[in-house]
Amino acid sequence: MTRWTQRWARDCAAATRSKLVPAAAGLVLALSGCTYYVPAPTTTVVPGAPASFDRSFGAAAGAMRDQGLAITTEDRNSGTIIGKAGSGTVTASVRQQADGSVRVQFDSSGVSDGGLMGRISNSYERRMGR
Repeated sequence: MTRWTQRWARDCAAATRSKLVPAAAGLVLALSGCTYYVPAPTTTVVPGAPASFDRSFGAAAGAMRDQGLAITTEDRNSGTIIGKAGSGTVTASVRQQADGSVRVQFDSSGVSDGGLMGRISNSYERRMGR
């Protein structure tokens, strides 16, 4: 190799290094700034999908609490929730049907607020995503 070729090869290598190092550093910095966030798992309500017993039971108890009832009994095994509203009582019955669907029924006795049952029902529907 001649002196000129050696010098040309050295200069060419130096020029290449001087361009590659900043480019590589820029690429590393650009990639290190990328963050991928995985969304937190959520309970998705699919319209028309059958409700689970646990979800319906929780929504019924929550609906009663939303309307200011003091829950005195919350028995998941029997599917019964009892709450006090002043001198009255509201009972929620959550039952698993033979076809897999869930039936939720609210009953009251001695409740003086005529709109309370409607508000509980609306709160339950909202909690169920309907």
